[in-house]
Amino acid sequence: MRFLPESASTDETAVQRIVDLVNEVYAESEKGLWLEDAARTSAAEIAGMIRAGEIAVTEHEGRIVGSVRIQRLDETTGEFGMLAADPARRGTGIGRDLVAFAERTCREWGVARIQLELLVPRTWNHPSKDFLAAWYTRLGYELTSTGTLDEAFPALAPLLATPCDFRIYHKTLSA
Repeated sequence: MRFLPESASTDETAVQRIVDLVNEVYAESEKGLWLEDAARTSAAEIAGMIRAGEIAVTEHEGRIVGSVRIQRLDETTGEFGMLAADPARRGTGIGRDLVAFAERTCREWGVARIQLELLVPRTWNHPSKDFLAAWYTRLGYELTSTGTLDEAFPALAPLLATPCDFRIYHKTLSA
């Protein structure tokens, strides 16, 4: 598990693998939340995140099988997002290991807590989102607030197929 170097931002194969992985995972886990053609990310966005030192990956036999974005929000808070593990390797601990890597990274940065955001439909239960909420809770994350996507990210609101909220979870990091 490692952060990709800035030079990887020009590696079209690596960038496209991450884009494809994230979009495939999110197309399934967020089915019904977005309009049909909405993609979670793009090559330009991923390349920018790699240049910023925010993308970590895990590989199996030289192939990227998981990725996560990790960033420092402020003096006390880190965040991870865009967590994606190859569906063909589901259940092998990739997601858990990526979250643990994000937590270790934030501890090394000296921040006191880590957060994640989870997009959820406002008026119905989504099985994937229910699973993730329970999983993050088992990992020690606590729901701290809920916001509406249209207020926080107005540019994304027109891409939604259903009204959604985003839940912010925090976990206190021990030294």
